[in-house]
Amino acid sequence: QLQLVESGGELVQAGGSVRLSCAASGRTFSSYAMGWFRQAPGKEREFVAAISWGGGRLSYADSVKGRFTISRDNAKSAMYLQMNSLKPEDTAVYYCAARVSPLLSAASGDYNYWGQGTQVTVSS
Repeated sequence: QLQLVESGGELVQAGGSVRLSCAASGRTFSSYAMGWFRQAPGKEREFVAAISWGGGRLSYADSVKGRFTISRDNAKSAMYLQMNSLKPEDTAVYYCAARVSPLLSAASGDYNYWGQGTQVTVSS
């Protein structure tokens, strides 16, 4: 089993920045492609960003492209999401997820392990 724990969520004003972290334990972190998803109240969970196991390939949802940056540090078994120029519509619970594959994916069903989520609230 791979355990994932998110942190860094907070209340921030529109235009501000937040950095989320995802700490992994239990298995070899570098064996997994990773992703960030989010879920706003009353909405389905949606893809935010993904990164391949080596970090060389990245993918972003159109809604966050140019504002968010995904990264990982395999030596620390950690993944990050730097979120800049935040908008009220970015308000959601953010989840990190791991996929038993080297390839990144935007489909939540492709991910095998999930964290508990961290709340990001952007005020206008």
